[in-house]
Amino acid sequence: MAIAATFTENARPDLQPRQLIVTLYGLYGRDGLYGRDGRNWLSVAALVRLMSELGVDSQAVRSSVSRLKRRDTLRSLAVAGSAGYSLSPAALEALRDGDARIFQSRRAVLADGFLVVVFSVPESERERRHELRTQLSRLGFGTAAPGVWVAPAQLARETARVLARSGLDRYVDLFRADHLGFADLAVKVRQWWDLDELAAQSAAFTALYRPVAGWLAGRTASDAEAFRQYVPMLTTWRRLPYLDPGLPLELLPTGWSGEAATGLFAELNKALREPARRHAMAVIHA
Repeated sequence: MAIAATFTENARPDLQPRQLIVTLYGLYGRDGLYGRDGRNWLSVAALVRLMSELGVDSQAVRSSVSRLKRRDTLRSLAVAGSAGYSLSPAALEALRDGDARIFQSRRAVLADGFLVVVFSVPESERERRHELRTQLSRLGFGTAAPGVWVAPAQLARETARVLARSGLDRYVDLFRADHLGFADLAVKVRQWWDLDELAAQSAAFTALYRPVAGWLAGRTASDAEAFRQYVPMLTTWRRLPYLDPGLPLELLPTGWSGEAATGLFAELNKALREPARRHAMAVIHA
């Protein structure tokens, strides 16, 4: 227990309550998981209790929910006389897009080729240009040249959905491409992506969560313990597959830290996900 408690306390400063809330909704508050009504809803009482188990007090929960409502991530909704919040349609769609990236992402190989985004936004719409760049960055694209962004080709469908949902598709052309020359592609990849930062983020995840794998070795966590470990771990992990969009290993430094991080996530996800879900459902249905 001492290891688990220390881990939770050390991890908390890096996570904002609103990030934890989004993770809770992604895991336990959508697609009818609460019941069979498809409202994508959690009651205020259940949300406050779940967050309290993660070390977040009710005032911080309400403040974070207010921010998420202003961003139209959550919307107020009463169900059977109980106050609560539901996901907005856009937030629900974004979470569904994230499932494949977070839980099922694979690393590309050179033979897959690349997705090239070419865009042109009129100067009079510079805010849209900034929004487009922000979306591409969040998806994990690297910048090859002004108005030319590159990512592994496996991101084509997700990119098309995100840009269409944001109304940015009218500024963009998408191409599937192979690199034919002339510079060393590994050198270019280092220019297009900040590989040092990506490696550091992955190494930090492994350093932070390897003790949890050690704590789990040879024992079975209770459902409540699994919940307290799993939700912060997933919240930390879920941005990493977007920072590293699955670049081919042939183009990355030897001993790429993202591989160790991916393996550790898979190990912890397998061990903790189901008992954490059981605990969350017990709280939600209490």
